[in-house]
Amino acid sequence: MVNMPSSPSRSEDIRLDGAHGATLAATRWPGKRPPILFAHGFGQTRGAWTCTAEALNAAGYAALSHDARGHGGSDWNAADLPYHGEQFTDDLIVVAGELSRPPVLVAASMGGLFGLMAEARWPGLFSAMVLVDITPRWETRGVERILAFMSAHPEGFASLEAAADSIATYMPHRPRKSEDALRALLRPTTDGRWSWHWDPRLVQELARDSEQHQDAIADAARRVQCPLLLISGGRSDLVSPQTVEEFMTLVPHAQHVHLPEATHMVAGDDNNAFTAAVLNYLDALPSAAASARTEHVTGASQ
Repeated sequence: MVNMPSSPSRSEDIRLDGAHGATLAATRWPGKRPPILFAHGFGQTRGAWTCTAEALNAAGYAALSHDARGHGGSDWNAADLPYHGEQFTDDLIVVAGELSRPPVLVAASMGGLFGLMAEARWPGLFSAMVLVDITPRWETRGVERILAFMSAHPEGFASLEAAADSIATYMPHRPRKSEDALRALLRPTTDGRWSWHWDPRLVQELARDSEQHQDAIADAARRVQCPLLLISGGRSDLVSPQTVEEFMTLVPHAQHVHLPEATHMVAGDDNNAFTAAVLNYLDALPSAAASARTEHVTGASQ
């Protein structure tokens, strides 16, 4: 049983250089133990990791969490620059490569897929990986449900209360969002309404045809050699026993932790159990996995 520390170091909000001239919003926590790099899921922000990052930092780990491009406070692509997966993979390579030593990547959903692609392209980029409820192949119905929710209100919301109603319908098992929590998820528009914090173009340009890349992602997973943990939710509609079984065949050295009460939003559903699983895994990693890098990674395509 892991005892959750309760006194994290002070965090700092910063700006990072991503790939292709993008600037990314990030939060970092200093620490003496090896760095943890967090990558969130589609439609989320770095705020999804705050509780886990604080707990890991209180255990001594340095941590860095950033908003992916098109999300939160990070740059959105210019109107004439479509979103595509290589941009997100390149961003991870650049961010990880500027750390003093290879980080452990803790990545949910979309972040995990791009993490697999980044590690396959640049072996040794990460000292280890924790994938959160994502496998190279996924259940179509789960993706369709997510995209339907994200596309349901293109005009935004007339009030924060209306947004809270929509979220409560989508996630009835979660407590209703407070106004402060909603302000972190939405941004005010010039006409007095509230819109999501992510670029709506992401749905059509990045997510709609994502299934065509499953073979490439499976091939990337097959090439990953660093230690790897998959944490899946028992109530997830995106990851199933079948997709987990295939993943464990692709990556036979991987470990798997199943959290039976969690949905696809694993860290948000049961953060204590999730964080405990991550801490147990990190503490068991061999010290060699945290060896210092001798030079920065510069492998992102330009």
